[in-house]
Amino acid sequence: MTITNANVLIIGGGAMGVSLMYHLAKAGWSDVVLTEKNDLTHGSTWHAAGLCTHFAHNPTIQELRATSVRLYRDILPEETGDTCGFHRSGAMRITSNPDRMDEFAHVAGLSRFTGYDLQMLTPDDVARLHPLARTEGILGGIFEPDDGHVDPSLATNAMAKAARVKGATVLRYNPVTSIRREEGVWVVETKKTTIRAKHLVNAAGTWGWEVGHMMGLNIPSVPVLHQYLVTDTVPAVAERIAKGLPELPMIRDPEESWYVRQERDGLILGPYEKDAQPWSIDGCPPEFGADLMPPDLDRVEHIIMAAMDRIPALETGGVKSVVNGPITFTPDANPLIGPAHGLENAWLLTGSSMGVMEGGGAGWFLAFWMTHGAPPMDALAVDSRRFGSWADRDYRVEKAIECFGLQFGVHYPHEERPAARGKRLSPIHDLMVERGAVMGAAYGWERPNWFSDKAGDEAVPSFRRSNWFAPVAQECQTVTEAVGLADLSVFSKFEVTGPEARAFADLIGANRAPKAGRIGLTHALTPAGGTQSEFTVSVLAEDHIYLTSAAAAEEMDADLLRARSAGFDVSITNVTEDYGVLGLMGPKSRDVLAALTDANLTGFPWLSVREITVAGIPLRALRVSYAGELGWELHVEAARMPELFLALEAAGRPHGLGFFGAYAMNAMRLEKGYRAWGADFTTERTPAETGAGHMIRMDHDFTGKEALAHRMQAKDRWEMVLLEVEAGEVDPFYAHGVLQGGRVVGIVTSAAHGHRTGKTLALAYLRDRSARNGLTVELLGAQLPARVLEEPPFDPGNARLKG
Repeated sequence: MTITNANVLIIGGGAMGVSLMYHLAKAGWSDVVLTEKNDLTHGSTWHAAGLCTHFAHNPTIQELRATSVRLYRDILPEETGDTCGFHRSGAMRITSNPDRMDEFAHVAGLSRFTGYDLQMLTPDDVARLHPLARTEGILGGIFEPDDGHVDPSLATNAMAKAARVKGATVLRYNPVTSIRREEGVWVVETKKTTIRAKHLVNAAGTWGWEVGHMMGLNIPSVPVLHQYLVTDTVPAVAERIAKGLPELPMIRDPEESWYVRQERDGLILGPYEKDAQPWSIDGCPPEFGADLMPPDLDRVEHIIMAAMDRIPALETGGVKSVVNGPITFTPDANPLIGPAHGLENAWLLTGSSMGVMEGGGAGWFLAFWMTHGAPPMDALAVDSRRFGSWADRDYRVEKAIECFGLQFGVHYPHEERPAARGKRLSPIHDLMVERGAVMGAAYGWERPNWFSDKAGDEAVPSFRRSNWFAPVAQECQTVTEAVGLADLSVFSKFEVTGPEARAFADLIGANRAPKAGRIGLTHALTPAGGTQSEFTVSVLAEDHIYLTSAAAAEEMDADLLRARSAGFDVSITNVTEDYGVLGLMGPKSRDVLAALTDANLTGFPWLSVREITVAGIPLRALRVSYAGELGWELHVEAARMPELFLALEAAGRPHGLGFFGAYAMNAMRLEKGYRAWGADFTTERTPAETGAGHMIRMDHDFTGKEALAHRMQAKDRWEMVLLEVEAGEVDPFYAHGVLQGGRVVGIVTSAAHGHRTGKTLALAYLRDRSARNGLTVELLGAQLPARVLEEPPFDPGNARLKG
């Protein structure tokens, strides 16, 4: 078959690409073409289990997997009349680690909100559900009764069959040889033909990096070899089948790093070694198809022995076959889904280490995004632009090895993993470290999380209060009583210049730009009215506007600004790395700054911007404070930032100046009830639902205006509230259910202990806005009383900010 034109061309025939083809065809897209190097399902036929699991810390990842289950179990068999080989076996995880039990309790609590039944297990429960497993030494586990496994080949071909019925086309054995952009369309050379397409989707899986290279993209994914073994008949399993007993649930031991599931009358054992083996980092061999590698069981012998000790029946089956093949890992083990940065009508749907587990849902997710102009759920955990150009070869390899080795690692709140650090350094990075900064990573940047007076101190990961609790309390006290200095250089920063700069700034979001010399906040919306981005808008002049936004939004915001500037006489420049930012906050911040500048600081009101000179250094001073104190953000040329830092430090000593990091800032902003993009502001909810309705101006045009107006009047709209939680010695963090009388009515999006007020605080969405009394927050299985605060507990009248 020769195809020369397509509306959408999907490159790759694994579960993700075929799922996208199916969902686009189902949504009414015409001329959807998938071209595949090998036969269909190349990326998943070898995979051990086609495991489907709802276990995830993030609601979006959980929904991808749950959507896959529904698709394979119910929808496709009904549509096609063919089975996908889905087995509803259930699945459990067991552990001997107390921290893991905390993790299980946290995920079970989140699942109450999302509607998936995850049950905590005692050792006796484990023995009852999986009679072949020994329970000595374990503390318990977690069970997913609706989980199961699927035949990847049957599932993928069922999606292809349904898509073809609706007009989609599959080109098999037709590898792509080159890609270029020409006259507003994508021109893709393949083995058999040249295809011109409006939309191009990289769903190439194992080949994702090299297809991305053809597109001019840096795809941060690496194939890593994973092997599993299949046993011959296991007598204990055969006996269960003969008695008509149900299939054994899948079982995973994350501490010993293996999974086991029933395969007919035998078992499959999949080990994940800590010392991962990357493969074909810079492109697969040309001859590689759906091939497998030679077995290498010596690498995982210790894991196999541990699994046999837990499930002795494994030893009775003998090894029938060993499968060893590549699966792709991104730096955080989540897939890459969404628009390709800097390219028009280009999309990514690749990098999934879970293959068919996420494939059915991932295709639905991207099809919705392409159809409606926004994702169906918050996309931050999967957005293909969450890594930038700094995610180079070394980064993607080191992080893939780390993720593979920690495939079953405990995912702690505020987790900081050590591999591939130091990619983006502030100009005062070394100065911060010398002063005791314990660093975290934010979009490749190193930034101080907290400060320690102990050399080499590191955060101790925990679901409970960690070793940074007391130091952070001291940082907050310093900012409240004296003056604190913080490195805020991680902000994304953009210059907008030109005669239509103000008109463009008005169009960006739901608020209007302030007058010259003033600072405002605006929320860029999706077409559906959700919050896509948040910009601080500093108007330096009518033709010069300075925008700052979250670190992790840099590529997303660059794309948004580029797209929305079409038709405006403006120039947009990403100056993120050109400027460093120092935050000078606290009641004595004016005294410190006054010692170094001739600028009139008493005539420098809150929410204003000036270009001044401090210690002989020209800079841009923004009178804003996310900490809720008198203070300034000082945006300075990166090369002169160390000089400015040392001058401020010296001037601040007589006033008790100290340093503070991201954890203290988070605690202080919650005491003010300030929302954060990416945690509280998401594409799922409008600014009005999030509590920023006062910043919405309906007297101008902006993307999403009509949808926003409708949603602001909807009876089922949500509402964000600030809660005071009776937490004791265990503080909430995020993704906890909010309950009323046992009924789940909301979810916590961010939380921390407020050291200035002595209150434990949480921002939460109530999906039932009437549920304001008798609330509890579910934290690690406990129900903690919570009450709605009608105003922020710290300086509700903003007297300190305006002082």
